[in-house]
Amino acid sequence: MSTEIVEIGKIYELEVLKEVDFGVYLDAKGLGEILLPKRYVPKGTAVGDNVEVFIYTDSEDRPIATTQEPYVIVDECACLKAVDVNHAGAFLDWGLQKDLFVPFSEQNGRMEVGKHYVITAYVDTLTNRVAGSAKLDDILCETSVYFKPKQEVDLLIYDFTDLGYKAVINDTHMGLVYKNEVFQTLKYGQRVKGYIKGIRDDKKIDLMLQLPSADTRDDLMTKIVEHLKANGGTSPLNDKAKPDDIYQTFKVSKANYKRALGRLYKQKTINIDKTAITLL
Repeated sequence: MSTEIVEIGKIYELEVLKEVDFGVYLDAKGLGEILLPKRYVPKGTAVGDNVEVFIYTDSEDRPIATTQEPYVIVDECACLKAVDVNHAGAFLDWGLQKDLFVPFSEQNGRMEVGKHYVITAYVDTLTNRVAGSAKLDDILCETSVYFKPKQEVDLLIYDFTDLGYKAVINDTHMGLVYKNEVFQTLKYGQRVKGYIKGIRDDKKIDLMLQLPSADTRDDLMTKIVEHLKANGGTSPLNDKAKPDDIYQTFKVSKANYKRALGRLYKQKTINIDKTAITLL
């Protein structure tokens, strides 16, 4: 990643400029020299080395670095656990010593300690601190003309409606998976692979968890062969296998799996018997 512009809330590789008793100072370009405290300095680090760090602010709102990796960075989304609530807002565990603050104004109803919430991270322009917001509908884009049908995307489930499951797409957009097209259990905060089903006339985004059957079958056939090669050429997942076992391994329905097996058998790629499938 380029270090020409260094921003709060992001991860960079920065050069060590000098060593001091309490850590090292890094070249953070426009942010100046920032401290990487001694407890986070990798063993053997010397002046001139590059160190991958996350940039945030200390208790006095000064930029500071850490080699700890947060669960979320600015402009990305994550499902985090609330660990404290006070008069100003909630604090979520994001993997750093200093918890992530979510003000009441950025919550959808009051957050409660012990519960998980899908949030996006941003930089508060008044304090320059990284903060969190659960108001995804106000921040993420609901429409797009750039996504293409069948495009693979990363999804984060964040809400349930009468129509289906609302999901964050690639940390930037939101779309809908219709519940009558879902054949697996989806949970709040779950990350899954998905695909663009289509863009509606109003530019809103429809999603799907599997490609249409022909695309799925060809991709599945490749995965089955790879699975067999990785397991010595044989697998107990024949056409009599339990649907849950098939889904756990290949993330497809038993019907789709059996169709893929049938094609591989006809192509004389595999043999199917009462206990297993075998690569020929």
